[in-house]
Amino acid sequence: MMNLAESLSIALKKKSKKIPVLINVLLFFLLSFPGSVTADDTTGSAFRYERLNALVIVVVFSAAVLLYTRWARQGRPLFVRKIPGIDAVEEAVGRATEMGKAVLFIPGLQELDDIETIAAISILGRVARITAQYETPLLVPVRYPLVLAAGQEVVEQAYNELGKQDAYNKDIVRYVAGEQMAFTSAVNGLMMRERPAANIFMGAFFAESLLLAETGNAAGAIQIAGTARPEQLPFFIAACDYTLMGEELYAASSYLSKEPLMLGGLKGQDFIKIIIVLLILVGVILVSLDIGDWYYKLFEMA
Repeated sequence: MMNLAESLSIALKKKSKKIPVLINVLLFFLLSFPGSVTADDTTGSAFRYERLNALVIVVVFSAAVLLYTRWARQGRPLFVRKIPGIDAVEEAVGRATEMGKAVLFIPGLQELDDIETIAAISILGRVARITAQYETPLLVPVRYPLVLAAGQEVVEQAYNELGKQDAYNKDIVRYVAGEQMAFTSAVNGLMMRERPAANIFMGAFFAESLLLAETGNAAGAIQIAGTARPEQLPFFIAACDYTLMGEELYAASSYLSKEPLMLGGLKGQDFIKIIIVLLILVGVILVSLDIGDWYYKLFEMA
């Protein structure tokens, strides 16, 4: 027997050659789901209604992101909490410029597919713009070839946007070593030889975090660190002047660029977090009053 979706598709094609996009999407779901309604079976369903709560969450989240993105594009001011560590970047570069020394930037020790490395590369672009503007030397040692290529591209673009093509040097971003402690030793040696005035550590760090931060501290540099690894945060907090903790690392790229799409995503996430916190508080109150069974079932995933 021909199922209902196939019958609907044939009928619509006979009526009009141009089927709206929405109908195409509807047909895709009807044809894809194994539970599609057939001509001789009207009890089946193309959707799993017990998962309607997940659909509601997705729709609300998407609507929030799209709405905030639209507002950002329209020029509406969207409040983003100040991040002292990011505000201090220009101060650190200015100090390096006054002292005639370099700025050292380390984009973590993970591959390019790691989200912390992506955030670090985004921040590197902003730092490169500031160093290009002030004509301050920039040093970016990396551990992986893909991070090397991405870092070179971002830094070159920053210099080109400011018309400083002549000041750009491909060796600003340099491959150092592929092994963790070999990389750490090489960078520590670089710190003690070059004595950079500012060290910026952004991305994923592991056992080498304290080794790098202590060496930079001993060299007398102003240090700004940021990582989403909670086990490494105490070392950076102890040895660095400013530290970006957890999600501040990811928010930094939106904070710096003010790009509407990134701001919309950031504000949309914050909006959903507020809703989740409120829902949790309501649930706690209802369960405490022993009337929360119906509320709990609203969030069950089958």
